[in-house]
Amino acid sequence: MEKQDDDSMEQKIRDAAERLFLNKGFALTSTTEIAKAAGCNQALVHYYFRTKDRLFEAVFAEKVKLFVEEILNISSEPITFKEKVRRKIVSHYDLLLENPQMPFLIINELITNPERLNAMKTIVAPNIGMVFAQFERELKEEIRKGTIRPMSAFDFVVTMLSLNIMPFLGIPIMKSALHLDDAGVRDLLLKRREENIEIVLRNLGP
Repeated sequence: MEKQDDDSMEQKIRDAAERLFLNKGFALTSTTEIAKAAGCNQALVHYYFRTKDRLFEAVFAEKVKLFVEEILNISSEPITFKEKVRRKIVSHYDLLLENPQMPFLIINELITNPERLNAMKTIVAPNIGMVFAQFERELKEEIRKGTIRPMSAFDFVVTMLSLNIMPFLGIPIMKSALHLDDAGVRDLLLKRREENIEIVLRNLGP
């Protein structure tokens, strides 16, 4: 198998696994299903990733990293801090709009498989730690200049994550209680994005 074909098949397997893990979770997804969705045999899944656990960790680590870094990444554009914050909220929220099952996957795995957190630390923590430290420096500089009220980077991130994640965890409730179809849910979610921006910007002060 040529290197290009090799890389292509590995990516197909990863993409297929990601779709299934997001829709069904780790426990209910089999390597047989992954192979079928990727258009290969089960032996190739094991060849590239050895076990379902290793394949899941590869997908999970990528999603957790993306999930957090969308909030922490710093823009180099010459715009105000509050405009950067607004873009962070939109970018992170839009990521969830495209991957609405992601919060369920992450939260469910961390609750039902606590050992997953330890496995992720070695893969994700170094990158996230660097980005968090960079964001914290910028936040402290804005506080020093008096453009925003004093707060910790941790509190800021928790506020944004909580506001953005909760609507997606509530999708099943919204569909049932409000009798909404997918289009109605998406419309409600888009309106909530604007409300989240307003809440976070007001919270920054001064």
